[in-house]
Amino acid sequence: MKYILLTLLSAVLLSISWPTYGIPFFLFFALVPLLMMEHDLTKFSKIRRKGWAVFGLSYLCFVIWNIVTTGWLYGSKNPDGTNSLMAVVFPVLVNSLLYSLVFQLYHWYKKVQGTYWGLTFLVAIWMAFEKFHMSWELTWPWLNLGNAFSDYPKLIQWYDTLGATGGSFWILLINVYMFYTLRIWEAGRKRKSLIINSSVLAIFIFVPMLISVAKYHSFDEKPIGSVNTLILQPDLDPYHEKYTKDSLTILNDLLTLAEKNSKGQIDYYIGPETSLPGFGSISETGFEQSLLLNQVKGFLSKHPKSVFATGISSHRFFRDGEMKGDAAYELSDGTFVESYNSAIQIIPDQKVEVYHKGKLVPGVEIFPYMDVLKPILGDAMLNLGGTVASLGIDKERKVFTNPFNKGKLAPIICYESIYGEFTTEYVKRGANFLAIMTNDSWWGVTQGHQQLMSYAKLRAIETRREIARSANSGISAHIDAKGDVLADTLYGDKTALFAKVNLYDGMTFYTRTGDLLSRISIFVLGFLIFYTLIKKIQNRKRKA
Repeated sequence: MKYILLTLLSAVLLSISWPTYGIPFFLFFALVPLLMMEHDLTKFSKIRRKGWAVFGLSYLCFVIWNIVTTGWLYGSKNPDGTNSLMAVVFPVLVNSLLYSLVFQLYHWYKKVQGTYWGLTFLVAIWMAFEKFHMSWELTWPWLNLGNAFSDYPKLIQWYDTLGATGGSFWILLINVYMFYTLRIWEAGRKRKSLIINSSVLAIFIFVPMLISVAKYHSFDEKPIGSVNTLILQPDLDPYHEKYTKDSLTILNDLLTLAEKNSKGQIDYYIGPETSLPGFGSISETGFEQSLLLNQVKGFLSKHPKSVFATGISSHRFFRDGEMKGDAAYELSDGTFVESYNSAIQIIPDQKVEVYHKGKLVPGVEIFPYMDVLKPILGDAMLNLGGTVASLGIDKERKVFTNPFNKGKLAPIICYESIYGEFTTEYVKRGANFLAIMTNDSWWGVTQGHQQLMSYAKLRAIETRREIARSANSGISAHIDAKGDVLADTLYGDKTALFAKVNLYDGMTFYTRTGDLLSRISIFVLGFLIFYTLIKKIQNRKRKA
């Protein structure tokens, strides 16, 4: 019962720390009860299969954490309108399993090398896992620890140096040192060591926050200019209206919204993810002949020196001999086609520029490891406006340059905004402000769209770029380079938001180096494993 209570305490502390409802300061000791459970069970319990017990209890902890923080996935619906149980069951069970495996590896390593080496191993492998979880095809970095402070931008201004992954390292280090402090106290009951270790803990916790507050109030980077943006929020129901309304009606509604809210010069009209065409998609080989896109150009001709950037569903046919994309599939007539979730920039008398979303949502936009899983699962993947196949991607980031001013827009599409180092690739290519085009209406009035909106603040701090965020149903927002929300909309409103967005061209340390602490942690992890293997070989030779 003691071990179960410690496990449940960690689960509760992790759960109540998460944005946008939680208090992240609980994360500083959320893992301590779990570490105490593992240590006590391993050292003093009479349970025979201690490894299985540790795994089962840690899995219980992480399942509860995942359900509480990402249970909103249940808000997604099947094509028949019923809630999709698999939409929450699969990611919760698999993600919890992955975290439990990380903790289990710590348990095994600690048994071999002792507590202190084991704690070092835990920090290294957790950091390596978070990095891995941002890279593979089942990527789901929603619960990376550094994300938890997204609603407290004033306290994490130092993310411009080490990023949200630096935040994960910070939280892990404090948890490990707090557990170490408790173990030292239990072993010796020495007040002096308790005072020293508690002081060190206080330094670890408060010094980064104090530095951050100082950076916040001293931020004085000068913009190189500004652009007037009109952020459009059409509030198009993603399950019904989007696929039953005529495409021209959807476009006319969007342009009417833009026209009604145009006051003075608008440099950018920014629409949400896949706002066009509704049902189906637009052929990229026919962009210049597209009735929809030419209608947008007609709208722009009445608004000189304005550009229109929005999300669309697009596709491309491949002629015989053309190099096909990795996600191209064959149609019944023998031709090949590849579908995309795209962002475009439209300017009168110029070719339409297009960027294809590079980070796809597993199970919705990409069938992960199709060659292995499709024979097992068939087509039993979620279809939430995406595909049971896979979409094509751009392997490099693109930036849309405005010919009428200094604006260089980063077309970040929805899920991409969770990835810090990925977002810096836009800035390295010259982007001086970020435009997030998203449609997070699939989950309704839940924590889903609120958390995704909150994570955008992290990208603003890491890159020191202002953000114009266009969401189909909300929350659309203007976020400044310090991560503060200057203006936003209500979820479910059909509206538009004007924002005067400042342009910056400086490069933060994080933009230049990316997830540096993650790479160092991977190196340390390799060293720890290699060191242990060498030590085992040497011990066997001595015995021989």
